[in-house]
Amino acid sequence: MQHEQVNERTVTLVIKGVKLSARMLAKAMQEFLKKAREPTFKHGKQSVKSLSKHGTSLADAEIDGTNIASFKRIARKYKIDFALKRDVASIEPRWVVFFKAKDSRAIESAFNEYGKAVMKYKDRKPSMLAKLAKFKELAKNVAAPAKNRNRGGIEH
Repeated sequence: MQHEQVNERTVTLVIKGVKLSARMLAKAMQEFLKKAREPTFKHGKQSVKSLSKHGTSLADAEIDGTNIASFKRIARKYKIDFALKRDVASIEPRWVVFFKAKDSRAIESAFNEYGKAVMKYKDRKPSMLAKLAKFKELAKNVAAPAKNRNRGGIEH
């Protein structure tokens, strides 16, 4: 059964040329086989399993879940191969980021930029919903004005 499956595999090879010779076909097949033997790896965000297939050691760091989107954007900018894993043991949303340790300078720069982004996010103005809640509390504490029941009449 396996032997039949191996024989049934076909390969499509496109060669541009005026005249096809045996030498040209052999050279094209060698180039194709050389490329086929090279391992191809995913880049960017991926699973921990596919990241471990890269053959390099993995490092990890813990980040909070408030600003995951900015981390993804920064990691793409620095072309870092990484994997995100949510830590379910903690009550607050915490994330562990696994990445290849080979790209140490890019990783260092990315985490510096991410740290600045997180600090900027925390120092931002309060949201409109927070302001609205604050003003609702203030409005509850203010006494309602006395209503004038004597409309247009003579006051005594």
